Amino acid sequence: MKPSIPKGTRDFSSLEVAKRNYLKEILQTAFESAGFQPIETPSFEKSETLLGKYGEEGDRLIFKILSNGEKLKKADLAALEENRLGAFSSSLSEKALRYDLTVPFARYVVQHQNELFFPFKRYQIQPVWRADRPQHGRFQEFFQCDADVVGSTSLWQEVELCQLYAVVFAALGIEGATIKINNRKILAGIAEVIGAQEQLIDFTVALDKLDKIGFEGVVKELKEKNFSADAIERISPLMSLAGSAKERLSQLEDFLSNSEIGKDGIEEVRFVVYQSEALGVKGTQLAIDVTLARGLNYYTGCIFEVSPPAGVKMGSIGGGGRYDNLTAGFGMKNMSGVGISFGFDRIYLVLEELGLFPTSVQAQSQIIFLNFGDSTALKCNQLIASLRQKGLRAEFYPDAVKMKKQLSYANQKQIPWVALLGEEELSRNEVVLKNMKSGEQVVQPLSNILEYLISQLA
Repeated sequence: MKPSIPKGTRDFSSLEVAKRNYLKEILQTAFESAGFQPIETPSFEKSETLLGKYGEEGDRLIFKILSNGEKLKKADLAALEENRLGAFSSSLSEKALRYDLTVPFARYVVQHQNELFFPFKRYQIQPVWRADRPQHGRFQEFFQCDADVVGSTSLWQEVELCQLYAVVFAALGIEGATIKINNRKILAGIAEVIGAQEQLIDFTVALDKLDKIGFEGVVKELKEKNFSADAIERISPLMSLAGSAKERLSQLEDFLSNSEIGKDGIEEVRFVVYQSEALGVKGTQLAIDVTLARGLNYYTGCIFEVSPPAGVKMGSIGGGGRYDNLTAGFGMKNMSGVGISFGFDRIYLVLEELGLFPTSVQAQSQIIFLNFGDSTALKCNQLIASLRQKGLRAEFYPDAVKMKKQLSYANQKQIPWVALLGEEELSRNEVVLKNMKSGEQVVQPLSNILEYLISQLA
């Protein structure tokens, strides 16, 4: 059988892992500089923890783990015969792979509430899984990088998260990313104005697809959900708001003048936009996008989505928002939270496309000692140990094969220096150091290897 991996998953080469580690380090540095602390949660949760938190569409994308042994006897065969496939599937599974990091985090907060200090700021960088159709920038297994604050209703948290986006993108050299902002209260206000308060979820789910299916597709879906022609006509002008963030807020004020919840949403967005602009988001811009809905049901306030620089063929590279009731599902009320996610794998692809990874990102060995047999192997490894203690990356070729093969290995790994220590060199307490780029060779006393290499590698 020809080996392969499931669609939507990937292998990573050593160079790709080095690049991913570089990106991860940038994110960790930014998170910790703002006081966020790391946590980790299991790769799978109880199904009841995850199901019902993401809406109907999100629930369909959750990977369920098949029960085994005696537990399979609990399968609801009647549901299968009646074609109630959702119920049948649920009866076969009690666990599921995590869909995101936010719901497990809410569970974590409730479970460990007596150990935490609030407001609690956490970051998390771990893989998640979604049974989505694989395509460019969309995988079934991918990393999420989240930063959340729970235990505070202050809008300064939203401002800080906008700053966090700007700091990370600046550190990565990404210029021209756009942080789109909206508010669930604004969406609720729009639904109120058009007389569709009872259909808010259907409205936000359809609106969130605007970039994928266009306005006509959204209209078609709203009609299928029994929205009136008058309601659809009244929201049409909102699809083409223009001008700066402040100008769009003014236009929204006129539209939502008779909706108290809508006006509350506008004031929250105005605070975040004005304070963020006062602090500066160099290299990143803020934009009001009233069509931004973030289809997840748990958002209650400001919502964010980040678009890559113009010209980059990629969907959103980040998103998040305020959630006031997420922990209530686990028995803990009045615990407001807000968080954002960085699309790790998509940002990686953006960095690749824009050529922003440093050329020195892969930490290959700086020197390799060739193997001339047992008579000098021990001395080579003693020298390697001393170099490693001083912070140099050094290795030993394990087999005493022809020098041509060993040099070829050094070339393939792009190791800049080769050490030749045979019996003659050892008898003179010397070593030959070969610069693999220039081809030049120098003879150095064994006691001077470290000093010489540091001078050449600086």
